[in-house]
Amino acid sequence: MHSHHSHSGSFCQHAAGALEEVVLEAIKKGFKVYGLSEHVPRYRERDLYPEEYNFGVENLSKQFDAYVAEANRLKEAYADKITLLVGAETDFITDLDYSALHSLLDKHGDSVEYLVGSVHHVNELPIDFDRDTWQQCLSSFSAGSADGMDLDEEEPPYTAYLSSYFDSQFTFMERFRPEVIGHFDLCRLYVPLMRLNNPKYHGIWAKVERNIDFAIGYGACFELNAAAFRKGWKDAYPGEDVLKLIISKGGRLCLSDDSHGPAAVGLNFHLLYDYMVRMDVRELWYLERCDERNVAGRKVRAVQYNGDWKEDPFWSQFGPELERGV
Repeated sequence: MHSHHSHSGSFCQHAAGALEEVVLEAIKKGFKVYGLSEHVPRYRERDLYPEEYNFGVENLSKQFDAYVAEANRLKEAYADKITLLVGAETDFITDLDYSALHSLLDKHGDSVEYLVGSVHHVNELPIDFDRDTWQQCLSSFSAGSADGMDLDEEEPPYTAYLSSYFDSQFTFMERFRPEVIGHFDLCRLYVPLMRLNNPKYHGIWAKVERNIDFAIGYGACFELNAAAFRKGWKDAYPGEDVLKLIISKGGRLCLSDDSHGPAAVGLNFHLLYDYMVRMDVRELWYLERCDERNVAGRKVRAVQYNGDWKEDPFWSQFGPELERGV
């Protein structure tokens, strides 16, 4: 089995354990393909998280360079035991992040093999750090601020917030064509029961559909991200409404644990299995290296899992509690 999204305490201040420990745990758990995807740097002091205040912007860039070197070393060192893909998880805060990412990718060339395209900020504020910061982000959208949206002062400005999130996601896909779309609906982390197809969020479902269509058009994979379970969700990212739409349109689905240390490698994959059975997921995809460059200029491609993914020996470690789809 495979996973495309992971972090380690070696190169992420809010993760734990060494990158090599993450790799060894992935081997122990029986992963055949495992993607390493540390965060790209942020470039303004104001965008640092509390645990990074004493670390600094310059050191974040040096840390990423060290990650690329170590990840490629591990890729070679363990090549006989596991296929490691060296990637990066992205973000968009301001246009500075776009220009800096172009420079970063030019600098590292083929040493960065794929991108997990994620959005963690809206209106330049984090949306997944904690609930209080997310509330500040919501409050940054005044009622009725976005072309008459959210005129009800009793209702938080969800429509303007969601519109900004999905527009940022779309712009990033347009510019960089990430191979994996990271936690597509992270925008509703703290409101997991929110349904994006609710008509009161005027125009939002159309933007969801636009983004899905665009990603499908250039061949991206949408990750089924198990981290949502440890965040208190009953579903993975994306939630049922979005996943149904992706499946109906023939979108490619891949798996991610979004681990932040060896203890989280493969964490809650038994719940992910159950979610996929419940949602009637019939096809899975994963990334592999190839000689030809894809539409983004990187040497990876998505390939379909051969056979019934439910019969993969990987799942046997979780025992009889899995819903076997019978």
